[in-house]
Amino acid sequence: MNIRQKLAQFAQYQQTVRELNALDNRQLNDLGISRVDIKAVARAAR
Repeated sequence: MNIRQKLAQFAQYQQTVRELNALDNRQLNDLGISRVDIKAVARAAR
């Protein structure tokens, strides 16, 4: 994996974290995600 791919993956991770943080707790609960799990979910989504 080259640096360009790693940067693209990190950008996707950051975008996922931003989008999930924008949701309120009820919306996260509907998705089965707690606020403390956001980073782990974003890492798994890459």
